[in-house]
Amino acid sequence: MAGEPLIRSGYAALDPCVHCGFCLPACPTYLATGDESDSPRGRIVLMRALERGELAADDPALVEHLDACLGCRGCEPVCPSGVGYGRGLEAAREQLARTTGLGARARAILTVFRRAALWRPIFTLARMLRGTGLPARLAGTSDTSFAFGMLAASAPVRPTAGRSVPDTIPHRGTVAIFRGCVMDTLFRHVHEATQRTLAANGYRVIEVPGQVCCGALHEHAGDRADAEALARRNIAAFATEADFIVVNSAGCGALLKDYAHLVGSDGVAFAARVRDVSELLAAAGPRVGGALPLDVAYDAPCHLQHAQRVHAEPLAVLAAIPELRLRLLPGHDKCCGSAGVYSMLHPAMARSVLDMKIAELAAALPRLSLVATGNPGCLMQIGGGLRAAGLPIEVAHPVELLDWSYQAGGMYNRD
Repeated sequence: MAGEPLIRSGYAALDPCVHCGFCLPACPTYLATGDESDSPRGRIVLMRALERGELAADDPALVEHLDACLGCRGCEPVCPSGVGYGRGLEAAREQLARTTGLGARARAILTVFRRAALWRPIFTLARMLRGTGLPARLAGTSDTSFAFGMLAASAPVRPTAGRSVPDTIPHRGTVAIFRGCVMDTLFRHVHEATQRTLAANGYRVIEVPGQVCCGALHEHAGDRADAEALARRNIAAFATEADFIVVNSAGCGALLKDYAHLVGSDGVAFAARVRDVSELLAAAGPRVGGALPLDVAYDAPCHLQHAQRVHAEPLAVLAAIPELRLRLLPGHDKCCGSAGVYSMLHPAMARSVLDMKIAELAAALPRLSLVATGNPGCLMQIGGGLRAAGLPIEVAHPVELLDWSYQAGGMYNRD
């Protein structure tokens, strides 16, 4: 059967596991439930049984526990044996999708993200609704009101219009922005901040037409065919002169850097050019801006911290902001429960995982002004949780804070 060698190579990444249990304290779902089957070690037992045919792909318990995995890969950095848990989970979910298909809700969501003609008007309408202020007023703890809180959290904290970078000589190369889907609609202000801060640090920024959703949601769900199709469209679109492809969404960046695994040799050169925006800014210094006297907690997106292994660069971006009082709370490297569309498919578990993080943010002293994190799902999930808890703490992308600092330092012109 086509694809079987790829599936075995994915399962092979689980072979080093010796069931030592170091992964358990790093797993958000295990911490939430205490169930061994909701831990990486327990799920590896299930995945090995699935591969060997000892458990059927439609076994209810198997499906339940594999579906409940966030895919945050927080278990990988703590594993002394180097188990590639993420690869194994991809293989298992691909096998499940091929054998039993995707659920109706998951299939509907993935269909939307596969076509810009569907997701763009949906998110544009959501942005218009956000602009009325109604979602902020309706934010709360029920599933519906929490969704309103998530939408409200996607709004810019400060106005971004009417700023431009003075003419400078680009000397660090040309970058093309990967716009994505959610980022290009609900978080366009982050793209604008990305353009300004990169230009201020010596990069020439260009636009690339014809790009589509990165395919991460499809790949995580086991829908490899659609993930490959989207990847090939992006590879064709970015056949430009750009030295780098800059991404400001951790989830998108993780898959874009992994396109070679997804589509083979066609993705090698593409993946080699992909950089998170924090990587490019940190390589440039970045330039120091004006003072922002704020108490800020940095929360590391899973697919930046664990999948891309980008740790120091976002902190370097924030360190370039004078008077910013930056903190790393104990759970800053733990998943918030967003995990792509996970919070839509498993809202109860997602909220249980989030509750642990919100409790840490609420207990921080002195009180936080803002949480900085570099992924749209994390921004919305944490923002929704803060609003549900009645905490007056904002959320923003790290590049937005640098942008505010540059504005405060007089580094931009008024249009």
